[in-house]
Amino acid sequence: MKLFSYIAGFLGLAVAIALVAHQGWGEIAEAIDHAGWPLLWLLPFHALPLLLDVVGWRVLIAPRDHHRRLTLPFLFWVASVREASNRLLPVANIGGEIIGIRLVKWRGIGGAAAAASIIMEVLLTLVNQYLFTALGIILLIELTSNISAFSTVISALVASLPLPIFLLILLRHGKVFSRIEAFAEKSLGGRSKLTELIDGANLDLEIRSQYSRPLRLMLACGWQFLGYVVGSFETWLALHLLGYPISLWDAIAIEAVTQALRHIIFVVPAGIGVQEGGLVLFGNIIGLPPEASVALSLVKRMREIGFGVPALISWQWAEARRLYTGSSARAGSSQPPT
Repeated sequence: MKLFSYIAGFLGLAVAIALVAHQGWGEIAEAIDHAGWPLLWLLPFHALPLLLDVVGWRVLIAPRDHHRRLTLPFLFWVASVREASNRLLPVANIGGEIIGIRLVKWRGIGGAAAAASIIMEVLLTLVNQYLFTALGIILLIELTSNISAFSTVISALVASLPLPIFLLILLRHGKVFSRIEAFAEKSLGGRSKLTELIDGANLDLEIRSQYSRPLRLMLACGWQFLGYVVGSFETWLALHLLGYPISLWDAIAIEAVTQALRHIIFVVPAGIGVQEGGLVLFGNIIGLPPEASVALSLVKRMREIGFGVPALISWQWAEARRLYTGSSARAGSSQPPT
């Protein structure tokens, strides 16, 4: 699987390079140069849709935060680390969630409760991805009066729709993690650190507890969807700065269908090549020049790096500080009394 991911990433990178070469670096660089330093506004702007996602996550985990230790600033930092890990590190889009569970546990939240909140958040993200994509396709059809251009995306989404439905039902009624834990015990010949880490029975209970709060699920879903819509303003702002202004409806539409393409071809790490190709394809439908689409994709990549790298550095600093504090505490406790 890892080899397949590497091959997909290499092919995606080749596609991205080919698109840049085909459009000509000069025109792309000219558009980016036209925007100049104001492009840095994309960094603080990204905090807004991410914060909306965090509010939704806070709704899910709040019942287990009895001492109110999971403040919005802390969860925002954790969400930034999760996003940066999944976008910039070779962790197959799940490493960020594992890191998030670890960081939330630092505030005294049980591992099963933290994992259940993130699992449910990911499921709601899948639901919102379909809703947002449907909105984008409707807008594009309304704007272009051409449904045939989106038949492939529509077919792929319909074909993949049973998967999230199956996952929602399975996690609600099936003892998924208890069975995984039992299988691990059988394979490893008994209890181990791995099976203790899975904690299947408690995790299944926590997930069922999430399902027992439908109003919280709907509220979290609403915050997430709002985050998707607000996030599309990044496309609108970037294109205005690049000198290719489009309407807000165009921005929502192109963001939605491009994200859908990344969702469908999820095996490509960070959507390299997929994002660039999607923006060129769907941008052309609304009259956006190919060089503008490629420039937009590069700007989005730069924003991911500019926003994500500081988050990863802060995470490593926090891990090092925690390790140092723990070592100092153990060293102090081992000193003989005087």
